[in-house]
Amino acid sequence: MSGDPDQEAMMAEWEAEAGEKTAPAESSGGATGDDDAFAAEWEAMVGDDSADTAIDATAEGPGSERILNQDEIDNLLGFDGSEGDDNSDSGIRAIIDSGLVSYERLPMLEIVFDRLVRMMTTSLRNFTSDNVEVSLDNISSIRFGDYLNSIPLPAILAVFRAEQLDNYGLLTVDSNLIYSIVDVLLGGHRGTAAMRVEGRPYTTIERQLVQKMIKVVLEDAQRAFAPLTKVDFTLDRIETNPRFAAIARSANAAILVRLRIDMEDRGGRIELMLPYSTLEPIRKLLLQQFMGEKFGRDNIWESHLASQLWTTAIDVQAVLDDYQAPLSTVMNLKVGDTIMLNVTPDSDISIRCGEVPVATAKIGRKGHNVAVRVTKPLVNSHTAKQLLGKS
Repeated sequence: MSGDPDQEAMMAEWEAEAGEKTAPAESSGGATGDDDAFAAEWEAMVGDDSADTAIDATAEGPGSERILNQDEIDNLLGFDGSEGDDNSDSGIRAIIDSGLVSYERLPMLEIVFDRLVRMMTTSLRNFTSDNVEVSLDNISSIRFGDYLNSIPLPAILAVFRAEQLDNYGLLTVDSNLIYSIVDVLLGGHRGTAAMRVEGRPYTTIERQLVQKMIKVVLEDAQRAFAPLTKVDFTLDRIETNPRFAAIARSANAAILVRLRIDMEDRGGRIELMLPYSTLEPIRKLLLQQFMGEKFGRDNIWESHLASQLWTTAIDVQAVLDDYQAPLSTVMNLKVGDTIMLNVTPDSDISIRCGEVPVATAKIGRKGHNVAVRVTKPLVNSHTAKQLLGKS
């Protein structure tokens, strides 16, 4: 029984000690709570300052990196979300396409294609016996590979040859115009749109009818170029796959002419593509601002120069014979020595201007003077060119 009171006294002592330790801890815990509140407030304030500093550093810091949004990237690359404006290329795309020669540098092309539109209006009216209106949508410069990839299929592609220019061109007829022409030529009812059948190749009848229309267009193009130069456009082949209609390298530049053909409620589009290599032989003619421009040629100056040339005095020599001898023999010649020539009194002599032969003559005498009589004048243009070159 004595052990139990001792244990109870020991436990009471331990509880008293634990109570004393707990009280300061609770008081310190309150202080710690206040300190934690102040610390949290300071951290919030410092956090706001650091956030502002981070934003300022991001916006104005020298080593900061700014991420572009999608609109700025599109403007940099030259892409525009609007599909209506195809001519507003800028940025990197403008740099890439700067190698293309703008058709505006060839003013005569617009005159040629304007004539083509007027001629096609009349020719297609006679061809279809219908009211046909042809309009020029636009003229643009494009790379050949880009054009082949942009052709909407199905379509008929006509490869034609420019005989005098020794190169090829491409004429594309879209499916709407193909079915419209077939419908018109085969007597389809007016007021109904041409029925388009998907998923089948063009029949022989359709190809033949479209081929006749293509020949009409090529004849009109030939007549449109006639005032400028004579060019014969002959149809080479008809293709339906653009891969088989390659007439130039993919990176080569070309002129693309889009024509719209309307037949009341029916119609379609024709695209005429001419590579710059085809137009290169007549480039000087296409550079004219108006038909018949002379590029600095002055007819008054030409006539004045010709009249002065006719009255120009030149020195000519009558050469009896050419005698070749060693230099030692020539150096040993003395007064009174005789040189034997291989000519006779009836032999022809050469009249020369410098080293260029001008005419052939006979030698003779007139009074007390030795004279020559021209028997063969200037006979070929090569000699004339030599004379002009010497003068």
